[in-house]
Amino acid sequence: MPEDAVQKAREDAQQGKAPSTQAGEFVREEIEHIREGKHGARSTQQAIAIGLSKARRAGVRLAPPRAAKTSSRTRRKAAQELAARGKKTKSAKRSRAVKGALKREGKSAASRTALARQARGAAKARTARQRSQAAQKAAKTRASRRKSRG
Repeated sequence: MPEDAVQKAREDAQQGKAPSTQAGEFVREEIEHIREGKHGARSTQQAIAIGLSKARRAGVRLAPPRAAKTSSRTRRKAAQELAARGKKTKSAKRSRAVKGALKREGKSAASRTALARQARGAAKARTARQRSQAAQKAAKTRASRRKSRG
């Protein structure tokens, strides 16, 4: 795992930011990998899932996804990754196979339109109240950052 995402996630953790924010560094890095052509992804969701998986393995205390959203296999895998923080989990042979499979996938999963579509879909899944609370929290964060800077 490249150190820059790990370092940024650690800084976020020290600042008391949420695990999802810490994991965002890994997701961002994964999107960059796809855009650079290191590998592809079948969908935007897969790219996000890879980033979250890497975050869990790096030690971010990110909870497994809720039951209504994913299969039991995905939740089990996420719990397993959380338990195996910092340990080598894949064999070299399996790692090469996964990388090879991802190389054959397309790059459009990290396009601006695909990411925008994913964000809109995720927002639609939330209630108006949840969206409003997120916006209020963001406004509060921006206000506190402005105070601390100037």
